[in-house]
Amino acid sequence: MSDEQNKLNSIKNWSVDDRPREKMLAKGRQSLTDSELLAIIIGSGSIGESAVELSKRILKDYQNNLNELGKIGINDMIKKYKGVGEAKAINIIAALELGRRRQHSDPLERTVIKSSKDAYFVFYPLVADLPHEEFWVLFCNRANKVIHKQSIGRGGVASVVVDSKIIMRSALEHLASVIILCHNHPSGNLKPSAEDIRLTQSVKEAGKFFDITISDHIIIGDNNYYSFADEGIL
Repeated sequence: MSDEQNKLNSIKNWSVDDRPREKMLAKGRQSLTDSELLAIIIGSGSIGESAVELSKRILKDYQNNLNELGKIGINDMIKKYKGVGEAKAINIIAALELGRRRQHSDPLERTVIKSSKDAYFVFYPLVADLPHEEFWVLFCNRANKVIHKQSIGRGGVASVVVDSKIIMRSALEHLASVIILCHNHPSGNLKPSAEDIRLTQSVKEAGKFFDITISDHIIIGDNNYYSFADEGIL
């Protein structure tokens, strides 16, 4: 094959939209075919054959069935396919084994927040007995299942500075629909300060632009808590 043909076969010379890695970044993992996903694992092809073409050839030998491909051994793959060395064969077999194990893994049971007490039980171990104030956020989906929890700020004994823009950015990154705020009062005084109320309203107003609901703000003191939602001031 000529050098010109080799260049045309190289993934680097393909349109950016057709390259597997770039395609995944631009359109998401679901947009890739099995051969394109396999090509990402392989990393590179050989002279005259791109990683995608090599992947198509491998899959074709197993009727394009990943379960059948998963039965092949490392040494057999090395012997059977030019351009597949030990490292590539190990990557392929490891990826297929992870896929097999995923099928038998139980889905992660996410905590559901049904009340302020549920939120308190999640936050309490994070901020209880701290000598300084910390601000945490629970990011939940529309079913109030916790997607992610994150520390947003750490302050002194009497205050903590929090930027509502950082909260919104994290909420968007995790595709959250509901947010629950929390911070602690080391003094044990559960009464919200004027700044606590101002910040809560600021986050609430910011959430409206993105259809994100602020369902509560929990203040944790000595083995007790204050809920903005329960007190009707949210």
